[in-house]
Amino acid sequence: MASVAESAALQPPNMGRQDQTLLVFARLMEGGLEDEETVAELGKLTKLLNDDVELVKKGEPSITGIVDGDCVDTILCYLDMRQPDIVRAHATLCTSAYLKAAGEDGNKKLARFFHDRVRRATYDDYIVAFCVASAIFPIVPALTSELFLSEGFLGSLGPLMRRKWKSRKVETACLEMLNAACMHPHCREAVQKYCNEWLEEIVDQDPEEAVNGMYAADPDVRLQEGSVSMRRHSLQVQNLAAVVLAKLRAVQPPRPQPGHSDAPEPRVQAAETSIEELSERFTKVFITDQEQVNIATEGLAYASLQPKVKETLSKNPDFLKALVKKLETAPAKSPLTYGALSILVNLTVYQPVQSEEQKKMNQLKAYANAAGKLQPDPLNDHDHVTERCKRVFEAGVTPVLVKHSKNGSVASLTLIISIIFSLSTTMSLRGQLAQQGAVRVLIAAWTALPETEVKARRTAAQALARILITTNPALVFGGTRPIPQSNAIRPLVSIIMPDPEAETRDLLPTFEALMALTNLASTDDDTRRSIVRLAWDDIEEQLLSSNSRVTTAAVELVCNLVQSPTEALSLYADGKPQANNRLKILVALADAEDVPTRSAAGGALASLTNHEAVVRAIATRERGPEIVLGLCVDDDEDLRHRGAFIVLNMATAAGEAGKLAREKLMAAHGDKVMVSCAKKSRRAEVVELAAEALKALTSK
Repeated sequence: MASVAESAALQPPNMGRQDQTLLVFARLMEGGLEDEETVAELGKLTKLLNDDVELVKKGEPSITGIVDGDCVDTILCYLDMRQPDIVRAHATLCTSAYLKAAGEDGNKKLARFFHDRVRRATYDDYIVAFCVASAIFPIVPALTSELFLSEGFLGSLGPLMRRKWKSRKVETACLEMLNAACMHPHCREAVQKYCNEWLEEIVDQDPEEAVNGMYAADPDVRLQEGSVSMRRHSLQVQNLAAVVLAKLRAVQPPRPQPGHSDAPEPRVQAAETSIEELSERFTKVFITDQEQVNIATEGLAYASLQPKVKETLSKNPDFLKALVKKLETAPAKSPLTYGALSILVNLTVYQPVQSEEQKKMNQLKAYANAAGKLQPDPLNDHDHVTERCKRVFEAGVTPVLVKHSKNGSVASLTLIISIIFSLSTTMSLRGQLAQQGAVRVLIAAWTALPETEVKARRTAAQALARILITTNPALVFGGTRPIPQSNAIRPLVSIIMPDPEAETRDLLPTFEALMALTNLASTDDDTRRSIVRLAWDDIEEQLLSSNSRVTTAAVELVCNLVQSPTEALSLYADGKPQANNRLKILVALADAEDVPTRSAAGGALASLTNHEAVVRAIATRERGPEIVLGLCVDDDEDLRHRGAFIVLNMATAAGEAGKLAREKLMAAHGDKVMVSCAKKSRRAEVVELAAEALKALTSK
């Protein structure tokens, strides 16, 4: 028989698409191919089918018309769990391409395949049918759920799983199908209804007891794991059943409190494995059984959605150590990596901040659902989550997250961002996060993620802001492999404006971004120049925010930006109408109600009054001199310091601007104000500034 390479060489150069398709199917049907040859043929077929979708749009006939039931059987049988993983992966891509190209006809052939295999009811047919259902659930969930929920199907699984002689492959294929089906709400409800009882039986079975019973009945029995010679469920099957139960338990609504339901309660309720018991099982397997670590990880990813499980796992140092170690050695983009990251997200995630209106609505819903008895779980409150975050951090997770971020998928990168975001909520961890590479990860993630991933990018930017608020930029952006400080500016600028797609207006990212930029603007003129170039319009808008804390943060940023003579001149001191309008706002903010805003505005004016144009603008502004003098008699000594500095700058300014300033300040009783300022102050530098300003006002 000619090899695939030889057959390809003999293939006519101008063979049509239909002939190419038939030739590929002929090779796949004849069997005897090596795995890499099978993969190559499946790849060719996938390309033909993908191309077909586009060519049909241009009016060409579809190749799917020659794909009959036997051809469909050929593709689907490569989804069998007994095939190598690489073959199954390519068969999944091929199946997806076929269903997209064939449309309704493909759906009918798929349904016919599934029902025929289930109807035959042999072990081999069950395995293939269940494997196909598992693989195509994510591809065509609507169609697969329809097959899954067809009358009598789920009811037939109980007797199959309770057969005297067990086949691990049949049971594994069946449970993997149920596992995939639980992602669909209606299918999950059906599994709960029809399968919960026998799933409990599988999980509760004592393997040793089953084996001892077999030997007692037949001392000469030979046990073959995975064959139909077994009368007990394997540990792998038990653990898979436990994963399905965990998915059912994790999304079950809280039960009403006794006495608050109209439905009669049964006298005796069937025993039910709790999510905590399932978690204990998964934890033990995760730590001790390397072969079944993927199953345990998936189970824990769902079980750890529950507050009690989160708390238990976070207090288990052996588990945290094993989790970090397994994540460190897990291949990039693998199920183990994604599952481990999901567990870490669950352990560290904070509850979303709710507005007062949202809190009231949730209270009303709780009252309606369970007579007011459903209250937020205290294990999810801020303090408990903070302690869990500290335990996860202390387990050494950050370097592992840094490692996985370099080759991660969009999905895993999103999870990594979420974990670092939660850890950065705790102020005491921020410096260590920066030292261990979190800043580099967040900047790289924000840059690498597609712009469509709005939420993940905003989360990365906000986590970056939190770290940079409380960390010395020289330490963050220094070292042997320095990150350019300018790389952090764009992510921070991206969250100054509130998210327009959010249901509620959250100003915390805005505030934190402004604070982080303020810290960066304290370093050098190049950074200040970059911030002004990239963010000035947004910063200026926040100066007039309805939220006083946001306004204060914006003014503090402006105060640092105008320490650069170039930026001060271009924004406030060139004498143009736009600069004068900006200055009016800044002077008005120096008269704000809250001390931090007045202080920041005063600091900015103290720098800006080195420019004659600013001195002239303040002197001629209505109430400008009065506002400046008001700072000099403020109850806050720092404000008096800044006010005296401004008055001194204005009174000693050269030329017409200085003369005008002295006249306006004296007209506002500046001499008396400066005397009061000196008497009221206790710090020598403030008294000296007041005295110099008084001398300048009265001597010229």
